[in-house]
Amino acid sequence: MTGKVTAARVYATDSDQAEVARVHQGYRLADGTMLVGTYEQFLTSQFRRRYAGKIQLILTSPPFPLNRKKRYGNKNGDEYLQWLGALGKTFHELLAPRGSVVLELGNAWERGKPTMSTLPLRALLAVLDGGKLHLCQQFVCNNPARLPSPVQWVNKERIRVKDTFTHIWWMSPGERPYANNRTVLTPYGKRMRTLLSTGQYNSGIRPSGYNIGSSSFLSDNGGAIPGNVLTVPNTQSTDAYRKYCIANHLPVHPARMQPALARFFIDLLTRPGDIVLDPFAGSNTTGAEAHLRGRRWLSIEPTVEYVAGSKGRFKRYNRNAEG
Repeated sequence: MTGKVTAARVYATDSDQAEVARVHQGYRLADGTMLVGTYEQFLTSQFRRRYAGKIQLILTSPPFPLNRKKRYGNKNGDEYLQWLGALGKTFHELLAPRGSVVLELGNAWERGKPTMSTLPLRALLAVLDGGKLHLCQQFVCNNPARLPSPVQWVNKERIRVKDTFTHIWWMSPGERPYANNRTVLTPYGKRMRTLLSTGQYNSGIRPSGYNIGSSSFLSDNGGAIPGNVLTVPNTQSTDAYRKYCIANHLPVHPARMQPALARFFIDLLTRPGDIVLDPFAGSNTTGAEAHLRGRRWLSIEPTVEYVAGSKGRFKRYNRNAEG
């Protein structure tokens, strides 16, 4: 097999396979590749040099620092801080000049205490400092359907309310990464549609002292600019991915990224043909959404069973896959 990078495919050479040891191709589509291995192993391979400076978006949700160990290998405490903080420099190296990193960091709680840990916030600062990255914007991903947690404090002692959101941090090597909010506009509400149809607006000075002229509110821009609080319920229990895993006796990944969340940032921060990387792919939501959006993609996941199950997100392997 010869090694080359084209607009549509990424191939690994035989020497690559020998060098990366456990990092090998799980499966490949015309627009992307799923690698089996850890991100650390990827960093010691030819793949790292091949993709350096070419990734437009790194979109990922690394294992959260949970107090209870999960099969997907979450770390804890200072180990988590050091591990995640060391990633910043490698992210900077992989990104294109106007590329972006979007990192979902879940909340953490102190072990045995009804108090929150500052570990995710310290990890964010470590990523920013290590990679000399700029913090472009903070987002909140709210999942109102999430089960009550932490169980001890919410369900049993009833001294906290349920934790329903995660922080999403958008970072970049430069101050002006590529972004276009016209690609993520939301439908206008009823009142705005009425305003546009009648051309009448109550302009004038507001209680804040701001003077609003009517003309600036009468342009139809194709939709409303969304806010940075994203409400994304994750209630699907019978989607194509889950059906595929059950049919093939494969484990369903317990911490799947919501497809709508990946779709939002892929649309906002990339153009067709750009490369999207998920170094902690899990069930490969990022790769599947990049595929559907006409982007190229590279995903990395060490658990063979999760890699096998992620095929269910693509029509090539699963006729019932969405899209």
